[in-house]
Amino acid sequence: MIIGNGLIAKAMRCIDSDDVLFFASGVSNSLETRKSEFEREHSLLKQTIDNHPEKTFVYFSTCSIYDSSKINSNYVLHKLKMEQIIADACETYYILRISNAVGKGGNPNLLVNYLVKAIEAKTKITVHTKATRNLIDISDVSAITKEVLNSYPSNQIINLAYLQNFSIIEITETISKVLALEPVLSLQNEGSGYEIEVNKIEQYFKSNQLTDKEQYLRNLISKYYQK
Repeated sequence: MIIGNGLIAKAMRCIDSDDVLFFASGVSNSLETRKSEFEREHSLLKQTIDNHPEKTFVYFSTCSIYDSSKINSNYVLHKLKMEQIIADACETYYILRISNAVGKGGNPNLLVNYLVKAIEAKTKITVHTKATRNLIDISDVSAITKEVLNSYPSNQIINLAYLQNFSIIEITETISKVLALEPVLSLQNEGSGYEIEVNKIEQYFKSNQLTDKEQYLRNLISKYYQK
């Protein structure tokens, strides 16, 4: 059973099960401030748990929780609250914290979608040269989620992210090469990133020969954005 209709929800269709409830609906914008949006997810989450106590509950949270610049944001505090509700109320659950999932479609404001559209439109992009982000293919999110359900003990938090971060410069240059378009950049010597611990899932990338960082990024961008 899948709750939601966005990028992650659609990716779960290939592993959908009557015994598992994939909760992939709610606040996805880390800059969200509207109280109504947080209350909507809160109400839907509690209602869904109450209506399906027998199912294994899979909640898709966010790795933004590790971002020191967002630690006190409404978004991160809300996600932590949702995680706690699940841990307290669900007999069997997995909380999967996702980094920046990349796939076909999705929110146009997601990092890679934004960069692609800006490069295609020849819009100037302000790039913080010290900034990094963690990207993961949505198909890997689906595959790892399947492995987690089949092989991992329940009632734990697992980070679903790639082995390493990518600099914004790396991402922008790779998009430029794949699209064969020159970006219009304004470089600023600032920015930051945050590390994500992936020990629990790193074997997935090793087993599937996905450890070459540069190749992973190139394949990811080509897969979803090459014309």
